[in-house]
Amino acid sequence: MPTIEASDSTFSNGSDLHEGKYFNTKKDLKRKLLDIAMKGNFEFRTRKSNRSLWVIECIDPNCSWRLRASKIYVGVHSCSLLNRNVNHRQATYVVIGEQVVPQYVGVKKGPGPKGVPTFARTKLGAQISYYKAWRGRKHAHTLIRGSPEQSFHVLPSYFHMLEKLNPKTVTRIEVDEESKFKYLFLAFGVAIRGFRYMRKVVGIDETFLKGQYRGVLLVATAQDGNGQCYPLAWGIVDSKNEDAWTWFLTQLKEVIGDTDELALISDRAPSIKKAISTVFEKAHHGACA
Repeated sequence: MPTIEASDSTFSNGSDLHEGKYFNTKKDLKRKLLDIAMKGNFEFRTRKSNRSLWVIECIDPNCSWRLRASKIYVGVHSCSLLNRNVNHRQATYVVIGEQVVPQYVGVKKGPGPKGVPTFARTKLGAQISYYKAWRGRKHAHTLIRGSPEQSFHVLPSYFHMLEKLNPKTVTRIEVDEESKFKYLFLAFGVAIRGFRYMRKVVGIDETFLKGQYRGVLLVATAQDGNGQCYPLAWGIVDSKNEDAWTWFLTQLKEVIGDTDELALISDRAPSIKKAISTVFEKAHHGACA
């Protein structure tokens, strides 16, 4: 709502413009000034104009006529509460995400997409959709953990620090012809050194990743003297096909070797069977039921 600031304005045409006069819109003020200018037989030009301020002056540089109008904030609503929409347009997923961040800090699991609308309703007084809640939750995770793109970008630095702080750690990153991420392999040095004391039985398995870029997580585990799982190596690949398994097992072979005392246990996937027969010439292969 524009208001006239007469302290910076000079009127000598007998108009009803005065200090503190309100106009509902900037358009209403312009219409009024056009009428005054035509009746007063003078012209004006704009010296400054933006969303909150409008300053005009007479086209004659020697004339002192000028007007300054500014947008003001009215702190008290005159509208009825019945006309206000609970589906607040200012309740964007970015705002929701920023507000809900503390709910995910220092806890094992924060509110899910169904819990975020409850938070928005009770804490912010806004009704939001499930989709907006999902995007807000995702934005909160990004603010806390960073984006998937940022994580892929820092992988080389992360692996470098792992190798520096964990002696004998083995890391590999494979990229495609466009230098985009394709495969990843990681085996901690302490796990490699400890494998000599484990039973020479290595189980390999995979599971699908559910992140933005999908992929498959490959894992190799051994077994200690108490029959407990001993994590040995991890890999991330694009698919659980023969090429991916062959690459992962090739890296694993460099870590654990290939002897006739070694046995590899997996499911009955043909891609794993072919990859093991290609990479491990001496080790035995057993398939679980």
